[in-house]
Amino acid sequence: MKNISPSRRILIALVPLLVLMAILALDIAIFGADSILGASQVALLVAAGVCIWLSMWLYKLPWKDFEKDIVSNVSEVTPAILILFLIGAISGTWTMSGVVPTFICYGIRIISPKVFLLTACVLCAVVSIITGSSWTTIATVGVALIGIGHAEGFSDALTAGAIISGAYFGDKISPLSDTTVMASSINNVGLFDHIHYMYLTTVPSIVITLIIFTILGFTHGGVPEVQMDAYSDILSSQFHITPWLLVVPAVTLWLILKKKPAIMTLAVSALAATVAALIFQPDVVRSIGETLAPEQGWKTCFAGTVRMIYDTVTLDTGNSEINQLVTSRGMTGMLNTVFLIICAMFFGGCMRSSGMLADLSRLLAPLTRTRAGLVGSTVLTGTALNGIVSDQYLSIILTSNLYRDSFEKQGYEMRLLSRSVEDSATVTSPLVPWSSCGMTQATILSVSTIAYAPFCFFNIISPLMSFIVALIGWKIRKAAKKC
Repeated sequence: MKNISPSRRILIALVPLLVLMAILALDIAIFGADSILGASQVALLVAAGVCIWLSMWLYKLPWKDFEKDIVSNVSEVTPAILILFLIGAISGTWTMSGVVPTFICYGIRIISPKVFLLTACVLCAVVSIITGSSWTTIATVGVALIGIGHAEGFSDALTAGAIISGAYFGDKISPLSDTTVMASSINNVGLFDHIHYMYLTTVPSIVITLIIFTILGFTHGGVPEVQMDAYSDILSSQFHITPWLLVVPAVTLWLILKKKPAIMTLAVSALAATVAALIFQPDVVRSIGETLAPEQGWKTCFAGTVRMIYDTVTLDTGNSEINQLVTSRGMTGMLNTVFLIICAMFFGGCMRSSGMLADLSRLLAPLTRTRAGLVGSTVLTGTALNGIVSDQYLSIILTSNLYRDSFEKQGYEMRLLSRSVEDSATVTSPLVPWSSCGMTQATILSVSTIAYAPFCFFNIISPLMSFIVALIGWKIRKAAKKC
């Protein structure tokens, strides 16, 4: 079929997207939060197949064109995949070396009754920055804080709002976060350049959020110190808690401030934490290795060291909440995310090669003629896709693919696109009840998404701040023209 009209091309381009959304809806209904473990990937591959079939049938495109763009798309995220594996290594080494438990113990000890909500938000932010995972933070520290807040008289929904706000702030600006790595890498923006540019919208958003929680928190009193002491005592009995362990995050922060390459920074951080584990937590390392090399001396220690880097490890502390806290993902824990990224890039390559992304971009073109309109449309799309495809990873990828050409044509830096995507697709994901994030957080905290969503002030303010900054034009520049 030749001479297909632009309006019909747009309708054709919507078909793979609608197929993707339909299958994802079934995946979420059947598999719930576990859909990311493989069902979502299958949905992407099926939608990509539909895209290829329609293009070869209607547009007579050869397979070689698709293969070229698929290979190009996947190769672009190769550095990101390596970074994700290093993040997994850090998850294991930072936890088992006692770095994360030390931060948790010190953080819990400074909780004050009058500033409980403020402290809860800050504590979750710090832990999320360190671990790079909002889910891990919420499933560990968040669960403990929900109990403390409930005993203190705070509504579970309000406490959950403080927890999620802090956790997603930390996740958003952490170089260890898979969503941060994804948003920067698929838009060809340096990881730390992306993070630094997000400060312009993220810092004002979290400041406003902290002010709100401070005001709300001062209307309450007494935190049960017995609960906090018990929590710290169990961690202290399992790990050697010492300020010397803070050298590891200090070294990592120094490398970040020096703007060293992300891969180098993460690798050095994982190595430093491994050394710290051998020095300060030899018993923990041996206990990890005993399952592989029992009673074999140095071999047990070696096995424990290697296993905490690559494997998912859980220590039995006698407390289920703290067991979650000291569970590390390791490098193998990142495989599902890598699986999803590869399938998503496969789908994106097919949509780009077929010209369907360009067709969908034309549908959105009237909304993107001004700077504020371009950023506002990106933010709205990222937020809407969380409700449509029910997954923040897919929302990040699809929003980036839809608007990349528009940002390039108008001459804006790609970091403006990566920031706009993170300001929407990442932070609004837990506000959607049927999304993987919304369902997961509601289940973990035993608070419905609809109940806690109004109190997730950071997640609500962040996309609005992105639009306001774009409207003002604060530090938004055109990209340097290539020679």
